[in-house]
Amino acid sequence: MTTASAPGKVILFGEHAVVSGTPALGSAINLRARVIVEDLPGRLEIEACNLMLRGFSLDLTTGRVSSPGVLDAIKYVSAVLKEFHADGLRVKVDSDIPPAAGLGSSAAIVVATMAALNKHMSLGLSREEIASSSYKIEKTVQQGMGSPMDTAVSTFGGYQLVSETVHGIDLPEMHIVVGCTEKEHNTRSEIQKVQSLRSRYPDIVEPIFCAIGAISTRAVPLIRDNRLEELGHLMNFNQGLLEALGVGTRELSELVYAARGAGHSLGAKLTGAGGGGCMIALPSTAGSLSILVALEQARGTAFEVKTGGAGMRLET
Repeated sequence: MTTASAPGKVILFGEHAVVSGTPALGSAINLRARVIVEDLPGRLEIEACNLMLRGFSLDLTTGRVSSPGVLDAIKYVSAVLKEFHADGLRVKVDSDIPPAAGLGSSAAIVVATMAALNKHMSLGLSREEIASSSYKIEKTVQQGMGSPMDTAVSTFGGYQLVSETVHGIDLPEMHIVVGCTEKEHNTRSEIQKVQSLRSRYPDIVEPIFCAIGAISTRAVPLIRDNRLEELGHLMNFNQGLLEALGVGTRELSELVYAARGAGHSLGAKLTGAGGGGCMIALPSTAGSLSILVALEQARGTAFEVKTGGAGMRLET
């Protein structure tokens, strides 16, 4: 039996623009997906629980599903198993990360599955090869959309700056507050929407992408030097640009303005593809409590996370 885990993520800056090669800054958070691989001769089965869904199991040999509507939730695991022609295994998935919320749930599950299979099947893949293969699998399942951000963060942890390439940056951890709308989003459809807008109005959208990239670049020294008030201003700028691209929603805006207003946050913005999912807020020196209360009063689900967490790892 082999167990591996990988973290979820927040995109601090750079959503959507990163798909076109503009810099984006992401960070691992202290929510994780765990995958256990064990031998099951003659069968291939996936079990999952704690995915913000009721528990279920799928027997890939017979096609029997214990609960309807679960294939979408485990399509990434299935893609990994098919990629490596895995058989005679039971794969158990357990995740703390809300799905379809912009927190990298699918990437964490892909990376954790890859890491567990790599050890269990003695594939000999390096961390870099796991990151590359995970990105390829996730992109295939998403039908060509997406960036290497999520899988890079889940594999390597810490902070990752992504543009044409991916490289880690040594930055201190931060405490931030996440607010979830409970409205799922579809990453592929949101990316398609923004790319369609770009093709119709390149003279308008390209400068927005450039501005978002400049924000991502400026954010790095601010985090390094703990200049959080300036960092909050950049979060607010980034949110306005994402709203201009049409990926904000009423529910997200209500949480963003609740965090800035009653929550007294230094800055707040959506994280991920938008269209639903989550936002993040940067607490002032007074702490996170007022933000948590404000987000709950605005009908969101709120919790605090730490950035800069560990990447994928084998568990004992």
